Amino acid sequence: MQNYFEPFSFSINMKDYRFRRTFVFLASAVLFLADSCVDPATPFANEYTPNIRLNQIGYYPTAVKKATVLQGEGKEEFKIVDKYKMEVIHTGKLSQPHDWDLAGETARVADFSSIKDAGTYMILVEGLGYSYPFEIRNSVLDSTFLGSIKGLYYQRMGIALREEHAGQWQRPMAHSDDSVLYHPSSGRTKGSLSSPGGWYDAGDYNKYVVNGSFPLGQLFLLEEQYPGIIEDKELVIPESGNGISDYLDELRYEMDWLLTMQDTDGGLFHKLTTKNFEPMVMPHEATGQRYIVGKGTAATLDFSACAAQAYRIFREQDADYAAKCLEASKRAYAWALKNPQIEFVNPLDISTGQYGDTNFDDEWFWADAELFITTKNPSYLDHLNTDSIDFTFKPAESWTGYMRFLGMFSLLENREVVPPDLYQRLRSGIMGSANVLVEKAKKLDYFQPIDDFHWGSNSDVLNAAMIMAQAYRLEKKEEYLVGVQQAMDYVLGHNAMGLSYLTGFGDKTPMFIHHRQSAADGIPEPVPGLLSGGPNSRLQDTVGGAVYPKNPAPMKSWVDQEPSYASNEICLNWNAPMTYVLGFLEQESK
Repeated sequence: MQNYFEPFSFSINMKDYRFRRTFVFLASAVLFLADSCVDPATPFANEYTPNIRLNQIGYYPTAVKKATVLQGEGKEEFKIVDKYKMEVIHTGKLSQPHDWDLAGETARVADFSSIKDAGTYMILVEGLGYSYPFEIRNSVLDSTFLGSIKGLYYQRMGIALREEHAGQWQRPMAHSDDSVLYHPSSGRTKGSLSSPGGWYDAGDYNKYVVNGSFPLGQLFLLEEQYPGIIEDKELVIPESGNGISDYLDELRYEMDWLLTMQDTDGGLFHKLTTKNFEPMVMPHEATGQRYIVGKGTAATLDFSACAAQAYRIFREQDADYAAKCLEASKRAYAWALKNPQIEFVNPLDISTGQYGDTNFDDEWFWADAELFITTKNPSYLDHLNTDSIDFTFKPAESWTGYMRFLGMFSLLENREVVPPDLYQRLRSGIMGSANVLVEKAKKLDYFQPIDDFHWGSNSDVLNAAMIMAQAYRLEKKEEYLVGVQQAMDYVLGHNAMGLSYLTGFGDKTPMFIHHRQSAADGIPEPVPGLLSGGPNSRLQDTVGGAVYPKNPAPMKSWVDQEPSYASNEICLNWNAPMTYVLGFLEQESK
């Protein structure tokens, strides 16, 4: 695979399947002939079977390593083959067949956790063929981690993506947003707002405060827990070489935009959008009138929380900017106190993403937690509702409810300012939630921690993994780390669709994501580093042209079709937990 976050480099460790398959086949043939005295594998026919599912990127040496084998009736064993030597290095027993309704499959498990030596391997099941190749090594997910962040750069608006940074996905500047009209729902009837920059939210060309603030909160958490996780010049972005972490540079690009969406009274406008979604064209060809739409409590509190985090993240590199973020956070919070129940609902003439919510308890918890940690002002702690903290993880709550967990994570991370009784309650609650998720994953075919597949199910898997990650940070129990690793295995190929859901990373990845640039740029490969939403058993996009197999199993309710916005769209709040979990694993899987 090409190293997409550094467009003009090439490493033989990458998996560019079009080049590498041919190269490795020839090299392997030579090695095979030269080493015929070694127990040989079945000759490699340069094709991989879809009936062996596994993490297509690879595994850490000490990790639990499992694959799922389909159509293995009568097959009792599997072999691990060195890809370059075509040498069998291990033979293992397959598990007994078992049925799983969520996947609609009969499957067997190959456990090869005992293989710890670095290398590039394939699984061979006689009669079925070879799996996709995978690596075993330290830092095996490093390129994937960087790629998931570089995916955010490709979502930038208001600047041209230049060839030296974007490679073949270069494009002209679009959507300067320097004079955006106010929609009446904003509370203003005259004038315009300059609101440039930021990231496109998803496959469309709009920007949303809720879905900008919430992902930033997850991304800020990673920096707070693992400072300097990415250095300057690692991402190859316009700011590279300025002496500041490329990670912080990329996050600031979104934070700068969020600051522009604050009204003079402190409240946050809900979104910047066209009235209807633009057609599937390139950004510079999407020229519909854009509006500042709505104002509400959810957007205001989410902004307040992430802006309070931003103070802690940026204060060492830019004290003035950090102070600006904190002041904006306080003003937003003050507006929310005066307007505690303002629900956003799309006006009649607006049909773009609503990101609505009717319960703001989770947003209040997050904002109170972040402002208390940042300011040490006890009034925020006094306002923090600790009477009925909900530690239960629920698939599909995402941007409507998961932010309460972000508040919990930050409080646990800043133990020195948290009252001991509250700290112990949070610690116990998070570990209890993680225990439930670990036990659930043990019972499922692909060892993912969810069994209900909603819109953005891949983000549910990763949000659940974040809870297990916090439990591991609190207590280094191996089962928590294994739970996180196997959640990532699921997203990167060990799943019922048998593909890596992150574009450009893996041998079988989504090619027709619901993403306007990828659909319109004339390039066969989609923009890399973007996470597909994943299986969605509700199939809401059949009215939009998506065509599924008849009565698909829940874990197979995904199609690689551009119209499938319910299963194959990308989104900031899909990528954010992906980046967090990858970064966590790169730091903790030593």
